[in-house]
Amino acid sequence: MSNAIEAETSKRYTVVGMCFAAVFVCYIDRVNISVAAIAMQSEFGWSETTKGLVLSSFFVGYMLTQALAGWLADRFGGKLVLGVAVVWWSLFTVLTPWAAYSSFALLIAARIALGLGEAATFPASYGMFSRWVPEGERARSISLLASGIPIGTLFALISTGWIVANYGWPTVFYWFGIAGIFWAAGWFLLVHDEPTSHPGISRAELDRIGAKADAPGQPLVFPWRAFVKLPAFWALLINHFCCNVLLYVALAWLPSYFRDAQGLSLTGAGLYSAAPWLSMFALTNLAGWLADHLQRRGWRTVVVRKTMQTTGLVGGATFLLMLQEVDSANVAVLLMCGALGLASFCVSGYGTNHLDIAPKYAGVLLGITNTVATIPGIVGVALTGWLVETTGSYDSVFVMVACVNLVAVTVWLLFARGEKLVD
Repeated sequence: MSNAIEAETSKRYTVVGMCFAAVFVCYIDRVNISVAAIAMQSEFGWSETTKGLVLSSFFVGYMLTQALAGWLADRFGGKLVLGVAVVWWSLFTVLTPWAAYSSFALLIAARIALGLGEAATFPASYGMFSRWVPEGERARSISLLASGIPIGTLFALISTGWIVANYGWPTVFYWFGIAGIFWAAGWFLLVHDEPTSHPGISRAELDRIGAKADAPGQPLVFPWRAFVKLPAFWALLINHFCCNVLLYVALAWLPSYFRDAQGLSLTGAGLYSAAPWLSMFALTNLAGWLADHLQRRGWRTVVVRKTMQTTGLVGGATFLLMLQEVDSANVAVLLMCGALGLASFCVSGYGTNHLDIAPKYAGVLLGITNTVATIPGIVGVALTGWLVETTGSYDSVFVMVACVNLVAVTVWLLFARGEKLVD
């Protein structure tokens, strides 16, 4: 392009960094209620089952618009779709206290609306990455993107308990909602849909990315028949579903576990709940670096993906089974750090596989698998509340999640692939 500069630029890192920040905002707005709900439960007189319904209602909206968000990102560009989505969900975050005080139905509606907006986060980001991130940097970039989950969760868990204790639970939603508006301003200012449309990018960076002048606005026809015939597609779908069981149960119930099962204060429960997410952040990025390193050393992509996924699923299941009947908060937090930390290796397994097998359709494909993978957020989170209320213990929850992990790794080892299968 005529206005490209000679020295190689790094504009792709701005896109990756801003998408990471979007995931961070996404998760602080999603997770804050898992701590705030403890105070809300006391104020509104909710049972554990009712609290489970509040926590799981978000996922109804989140599930409905996953595939649509991927298609919209291809049609109108990830910049517009993700930017509008963050503004949308930030507004409903701010409205949450008003909804809660108005009626239970309005609170559920606000949480569903929040989910509708947050559904665009990963499909739009994957669509941006398919155009901006070269193949040799994908595992690291996806790992950084996914590390917004534990960092956002960590921040929300630590800060929400303190905010609730000092300013009341409604303040949490006001402050976190405003943060999303500030992010949106930076996003629209700094980010471009296509590398070729960026006025400051160098020819060297365009060559590194392998960018082509394919602007959004030409919607893809998704080849359903090609995908449904592929065992690798079903392995990806099943593993995305199974990996989210642990993620969503932990997101929703970890503070309550440390409060109720380990007898900690609200602030203490928030702090102890934060530690596993710090472990997840560190190991997510370590796994991403390791996966790219192994590929540079000549490992086949499929071997790397299976190694990462097996480590995450089997390692996570092992630590979960060790959590049964633990009556020490210190031991419990160490085991949970192991479970969530090792589970993060799956980001460099199934989490990068969308870009391996179908880079052209990565955004829509992620939307499809994430639609199915949202079911654990609805069923698993609500089922956890019922299991705890029925058995009086979290042990059955840990066993359930561990068994799901073992089913997933079996399917992955049998059917996962690492090469491009659909073009």
